[in-house]
Amino acid sequence: MKIVRACIYPKDIQCITGRSERYGRKLLNTIKLHFGKQKHQFITSEEFAEYSGIKLEIVNDYLRKVS
Repeated sequence: MKIVRACIYPKDIQCITGRSERYGRKLLNTIKLHFGKQKHQFITSEEFAEYSGIKLEIVNDYLRKVS
């Protein structure tokens, strides 16, 4: 079984949502504000799933495929 990456990048959001990579960057910044994170901190797959409403299993399945 592959280990799932812990953090989400704009390209991941682009592939999962079908939106642009620029949208992914903006969304990551919005999520960081929501969770009170600093600019240099990463967003985890759990935080992305919680914020976006996309099931964690879907996010992790995608991350397993690309890792």
